[in-house]
Amino acid sequence: MPKNQPSKPPRHLLPLLIVAVLAVAAGAAVWFFLLRPGAAPPQPNPLTAEARAYVRNLGLAGVQMKARQNMMGGTLVEITGQITNKGTRTLERVELNCVFYDPSGQLVLRERVPIFRAKGGPGLKPGETRDFRMPFDSIPESWNQALPQLVIAAIDFHQ
Repeated sequence: MPKNQPSKPPRHLLPLLIVAVLAVAAGAAVWFFLLRPGAAPPQPNPLTAEARAYVRNLGLAGVQMKARQNMMGGTLVEITGQITNKGTRTLERVELNCVFYDPSGQLVLRERVPIFRAKGGPGLKPGETRDFRMPFDSIPESWNQALPQLVIAAIDFHQ
């Protein structure tokens, strides 16, 4: 073999080289679209039309907020209350979007939290009320210390 020609990889290593290049390209694509800093996390599914129509049948009552020190020295904010199913269908799951703002009204945190899950037991039946508790331990310090906006984010019906 002449000295000026570049050496070629052995033929049996070519498929391995192709797989390695494809794996690197796939990893770069995943990082670019999902994991890179500043990339928006995937948004959960919005309310279905059926769930949107049913929202008027859900009542939140006795909603209170309290804060206490956790064992790590940080602040744990708890929002408690009751949810009542005023409709005619049994529910398997209800989630809320809790939207926290700063003193100037700018959004500082939006977190989607389940307030009811059947977990294999009985669902939330028509006319039934259940207590809920939502703990938050990572609210930004710029938060205005007011009760967040609570918006129904998901409803799953019993089949």
